[in-house]
Amino acid sequence: MLGNIESLANVLILSTLAGLGTALGGLVVLIKKPEKRFLGALMGLAAGVMLGLSFLKLLSEALDISGLHVAVLGFAVGAILMSILDFALPHLHFSVDEKGLVPTKALRSSTLIAIGISLHNFPEGLAVAASYAYLPRLGLVMAVAMAVHNIPEGMAIVLPLHATGSSKLHALKIAFLSGMVEPVGAVTALLFLGSLLSLVPDIIPFGLAFASGVMVLVTLDELIPAAHTQGHEHFTSFGVIAGLIITLLLLAVV
Repeated sequence: MLGNIESLANVLILSTLAGLGTALGGLVVLIKKPEKRFLGALMGLAAGVMLGLSFLKLLSEALDISGLHVAVLGFAVGAILMSILDFALPHLHFSVDEKGLVPTKALRSSTLIAIGISLHNFPEGLAVAASYAYLPRLGLVMAVAMAVHNIPEGMAIVLPLHATGSSKLHALKIAFLSGMVEPVGAVTALLFLGSLLSLVPDIIPFGLAFASGVMVLVTLDELIPAAHTQGHEHFTSFGVIAGLIITLLLLAVV
């Protein structure tokens, strides 16, 4: 059963470890600010992993299980919902000027920052839950992928916060709390999937395709544009290729 204690515990552990990638990225950047080409390459790596898993596993499995209609519907709903959330809720977008990575708008309050940076982590938790519900080993692979993705996200959170006057501890706390939204989303999604499984047999492939749509939108709308603002686009491209190779290696264990 998806909603049993063991499944919930496993998903909670996996999604928590994935969420901690945000705090890890924040901690790394506070210890030593990375070069722009390294940060661009790391964002490209995360983008490659996300795109690879989205198309090679999540969407592919949804197509195999339930066919084209369910897969297309789930993918479209995931991407559209993520776009709506992106427009509806406060969200930070970053650019680069001569001083480096800075926010394009003044940061008004920690509350708005927390809402904005947590925007993507809740549905990313759903990706871990849907993957685990289909195949526990795939849930592990997805958690690893999310952790990789969350490291540059943590960097992108902490750098502008610290640059605009927040203490290192406060910036790191915001990054940590943002990451901890992920297990909340994962556990909520697993309970939701479990409750609907008997009523909607296609809920698992729909969830896989939904997670794929979310991840592709995040990658195309956030990761790759942010990586390109670092300059050194070739390093970003190399990072994407490396991410795809890592994805193929990860999928070999599933």
